[in-house]
Amino acid sequence: MRLSLRTLNYVVTTADTGSVTEAARRLHVSQPSISAAIAHMEEEIGAQIFIRHHARGVTLTVAGRRVVNDARLLLNHARDFGRSISSLSDGLSGEITVGSFVTLATRFMPGLLAEFAQRVPGISINLEEGNQQEILDGLVSGRMEMALSYAYALSDEVVGEVLVELPPYVLVSADHPLAGRSSVRLKELAAYPFILLDLPHSREYFFSLFLACKIEPRIVYRSRSYELIRGLVGHGHGYTIHNAVPGTTVGYDGSRIAVLPIEDKLPPVHVMSLSLRRQTMRPAARMFSDYLREAFAPGGLFGTPPARP
Repeated sequence: MRLSLRTLNYVVTTADTGSVTEAARRLHVSQPSISAAIAHMEEEIGAQIFIRHHARGVTLTVAGRRVVNDARLLLNHARDFGRSISSLSDGLSGEITVGSFVTLATRFMPGLLAEFAQRVPGISINLEEGNQQEILDGLVSGRMEMALSYAYALSDEVVGEVLVELPPYVLVSADHPLAGRSSVRLKELAAYPFILLDLPHSREYFFSLFLACKIEPRIVYRSRSYELIRGLVGHGHGYTIHNAVPGTTVGYDGSRIAVLPIEDKLPPVHVMSLSLRRQTMRPAARMFSDYLREAFAPGGLFGTPPARP
């Protein structure tokens, strides 16, 4: 059986109006088009749908009532489906799922989400935090449409756009012997205890910095939580290295830290907007992607490097 939604709509509208003439007027089509649709449907189902009354319109047969009721239900589902599809393609409304590397989420996402919500209140963002491997897995699986993360270990399936470069900084407690310095060399910290942000790919980056300076860190703590690490630093348990410099010198527990630029020429990390290469980005996701580019561009929300805390 081959029946189009248009044919179903013609039949249901005729039933609702009780007249082929009125159905044609309401749908802005010709009367022969309505009559042909009804005849086609009756032929397809092998039963009469309407009883024709000369000059008095039409009424439904018993079989016609069942057919029209089922057709009306199907048309309602079709309209719901259409609204759902429209929300997916509408750049001004809908929901998108965005991944973010945990430290970047802490540093940048509150401001990004707040400003984006003011600009485009119709788009809601489901934010998922994770380490680099979790971000990449989320993109490849399709769970995330895009992500704010680093350039670590990108496969051919993932495409990225560099938003900003972040150099490494040393974080020490406010009363550390080096806290009052304007900058430090990494070798000056070789004898001090080091606290490692122990996340996939991140740890390899930090180790590469020590390797470049030909020193071996004295690791005393490892943690996947940057807020915990900041607290440990603030209480004098050691120093750490971080790229997404916090906007405050106060730790989560109230302890204070100092942020020191590193004099050594060390490679920065590249913060990127990531997406799946084979996936066409929906307009809503594209709008957020464009907004990220603007936010990290000169003059944007994070386009001007913050003053040293």
